[in-house]
Amino acid sequence: MTAGPRPPSLVAYAEARRRPSPVIPERLARVTSELDVSVVLPVYNEKGHLRQEIDRIRQALDSSPYSYEIVVVDDGSTDGSVDELRQIEGIRLIEFTRNRGSGSARKAGTAAARGDVVVWTDVDMTYPNDEIPRLVKELEGHDQVVGARTTEQGHTKFLRVPAKWLIRKLAQYLTQTHIPDLNSGFRAFRRDVVTQFLHRLPTGFSCVTTMTMTFLANGYSVNYIDIEYAERAGSSKFHPWLDTKRYVTQVVRMVLSYEPLRVFFPVGFFLLFAGLGKLAYDWSSRDFSLAANTLLILFAASQVIAIGLLADLVVHVTRPREQVPSAAQQESGGLPSS
Repeated sequence: MTAGPRPPSLVAYAEARRRPSPVIPERLARVTSELDVSVVLPVYNEKGHLRQEIDRIRQALDSSPYSYEIVVVDDGSTDGSVDELRQIEGIRLIEFTRNRGSGSARKAGTAAARGDVVVWTDVDMTYPNDEIPRLVKELEGHDQVVGARTTEQGHTKFLRVPAKWLIRKLAQYLTQTHIPDLNSGFRAFRRDVVTQFLHRLPTGFSCVTTMTMTFLANGYSVNYIDIEYAERAGSSKFHPWLDTKRYVTQVVRMVLSYEPLRVFFPVGFFLLFAGLGKLAYDWSSRDFSLAANTLLILFAASQVIAIGLLADLVVHVTRPREQVPSAAQQESGGLPSS
C-alpha cells in the first residue's frame, strides 16, 4: 500500500470531516481515516488469477494520488484460493471457514475497512479494476458511484438480460430514480454512510442491489459511470432462477422498508376501481342487488389500502431521526436527512 500526498478534493473532504456541523450529534460526526481508499475483494474459488487481479489493482492505485489498502475476504474457498492468497504480501486477509455468500464477504470487508472511501469489485477479471482511481474521483460531490456496464457477459444471456431489465424497471418505479445498472459489483461509496446500513445487507448476490436501493431510499446521491464488462475467468457462481428470485424479493423488501405506499396503493386502488366497476355492473344488470364477490373485492381493496397506510406509518415512526449528512448536505450546510 502507498501513502502519497492526498489530492485537493480529498484534503478538503478530510478537513470537512474534522469540522462537524453543530447541528449534527457528536456520535454522527465524521472521523478522518488514515487512508483514502479501502478496496474490498470477496473471493470464492478463484484460484489461478488472484495475483494477476490484485497486481492490476495495485498498479492502478500506486500510480494514483490515493493512499489505499486491499482487504480480501475468502468466503470458504475449497479450491486452494486461500493458500494462494496467503502467499500474496501487502493485503489484509479475512478467512471464512465456510461459504457464507458474497454479501457476507462484502459486509465483513467493509466493516474492517479503514479508508474514507470503500470500493467493491470482484477478482474474476470482469470489471476494469485498473479504473478504480477514476471511480474514486467520480465520487466527488456524491455518496456512491456505480460502474454501469455497457455489455452483458456470462451464460444464459437470453434469460439474464430480460430478467435484469425487469428488475431494474421495478426498482426505478419504486425509487422514482433512473438506474442504469442496479446490481453492478463495481462501485465506490463513503464508508461513514454505509456503516449505518451494513446490518441491512443480505448475504447473497442481492447485496449490491440492496446497496443501491438503500442509498437512494435514504436520500443519498448515486452517480453512474459507463464501464466495459469482460468475460469472467473461472466458473460463475450465479444461479439464474434462485438469484433472480432473490433480487426481485430484495427490491420489493427494500421498498416496503422505506416507501410501502408505492406497493400497496397501486394494488389497493386497482382493487377499489375493479370493485366499483363490478358494483355498477351489479346494480345495472341485477336490479340493484349486490353479488358476494363484489363485496369481497371492495373489502380486499380497503384492507390493502389500510395495511399500506399502517406500514407507511410504521416506517416513518421507526426511521432514524439522525443520519450522516449526504454530500449535498455537506456542501450546503443543511440538516441531516431524517
